[in-house]
Amino acid sequence: MPNTSSPEIQTEGVKTLLDEPKKAIIRLALPMIVAMSVQTIYNFVDAIWVSGLGADALSAVGFFFPFFFMTMAIATGIGLGGGSAISRRIGARDKIGADNVAVHTVVIMFLAAVFLTVPLFIFAEKIFTLLGAGRTLAMAVSYARIMFAGTLIIFFANIANAILRSEGDVKRAMFAMVLGAAINIVLDPIFIYTFGLGVAGAAWATILSLFITSLLLFNWLFLKKDSYVSFSFGKFRFNREIVRDILRVGLPASAQQLSMSFTMLMINLILVRVGGTDGVAIYVTGWRVATIAILPLLGIATAVVSVSGAAFGQGAFKKINIAFMHALKIGIIIEVVVGIAVFFLAPQITAVFTRAQGANRIASDLIVFLRIMCFFYPATAFGMFSSSMFQGVGKGINALIATIVRTVLLTLLFTALFTFILDMGLMGVWFGIVMGNTIGAVLAFLWAKSYIRGLSATMRKVETPVVAPCDS
Repeated sequence: MPNTSSPEIQTEGVKTLLDEPKKAIIRLALPMIVAMSVQTIYNFVDAIWVSGLGADALSAVGFFFPFFFMTMAIATGIGLGGGSAISRRIGARDKIGADNVAVHTVVIMFLAAVFLTVPLFIFAEKIFTLLGAGRTLAMAVSYARIMFAGTLIIFFANIANAILRSEGDVKRAMFAMVLGAAINIVLDPIFIYTFGLGVAGAAWATILSLFITSLLLFNWLFLKKDSYVSFSFGKFRFNREIVRDILRVGLPASAQQLSMSFTMLMINLILVRVGGTDGVAIYVTGWRVATIAILPLLGIATAVVSVSGAAFGQGAFKKINIAFMHALKIGIIIEVVVGIAVFFLAPQITAVFTRAQGANRIASDLIVFLRIMCFFYPATAFGMFSSSMFQGVGKGINALIATIVRTVLLTLLFTALFTFILDMGLMGVWFGIVMGNTIGAVLAFLWAKSYIRGLSATMRKVETPVVAPCDS
């Protein structure tokens, strides 16, 4: 349906977004699970192609990984901030407001990309030298500079996709993500081996595939113009209230992701100390498997943000609780099944990543990592969905605090405890990640439930009629 200025316009996505919450969670989550599955398969395949270059190549990508995480953190934050604000305005039936938020989101994205790209590109070599890249320095820098140069493309692909998700248009969001991942899978071996570019080839394949995806998204949003939100930059003026609304969720969301990037950076430093560059290779390789394992949660989490935001805009606070608990139930069941499968298939999964000469030296430690991390998966649902609910209702600071406690404070605390005080070496790092995440996730869940109860109590007070006292 074409965009109009009418506040009553409803696309199929918007109808789904405002539907019964259990149905909305399923309908919005399934396409994103499919999309993220394909993207994660790409990450898996990418790791296999890179592993064919040896353990040093895996380490080089591992040193860049926190910075990619940082880039994605900022893109995700802007997308979540804009998306949450759009969803809430859709719930309040304020289309003009939703359009204005969408335009502000794109402008903020462009400014952030420009300010991030230049310093990282220029100082890449110094950064990786300080991080102890050692013999992998040249590979790490060549890979990183290509990725840093493509920051604007990375930003646009992610934020445009977030705008589509915010209005319930998950089918096209899914198609764009699947297309990008599929192109990347095809280009990886061509750039890495056929063109002989090595690790740098993997970076070129990533940026080119995202560029093609960005062209598709640009066509939908700016040329075809059949999305719910409309973009008009001709009379654009920064609106402080809209900027605050976006950043109220966006900045904490970026900080959440950055906090996880910081944790990964600190874990890398710990791993270099207790396991050398091989420890980093085990971590980055095993974490790719962990990402595959929790991808259903990532898909469901996007639905929780949108449905919670729309319900909050409607003032339908009971729908928030229904959506939250339904998502949690589904997520836990899925992750228990996934965890059992990974535990028993750990040797076979490890064999895929250690086929190259020299890579087999990390095989036994990688199996241990994969099996310990199986306990990480179900617990993650509690923390992830709690943060998503807070983001949806515009409580970005709550989501940030919950994430920092879970992924930074408790994870690093238990990692240091098990690794250095209890002298457990690499296993201490793995157990620290699991223990910190589990305890933090439970605390986040309890806080989220308390917040929802507070919303419901406030609504009951508003709905309770005031009875005037009778004269005796």
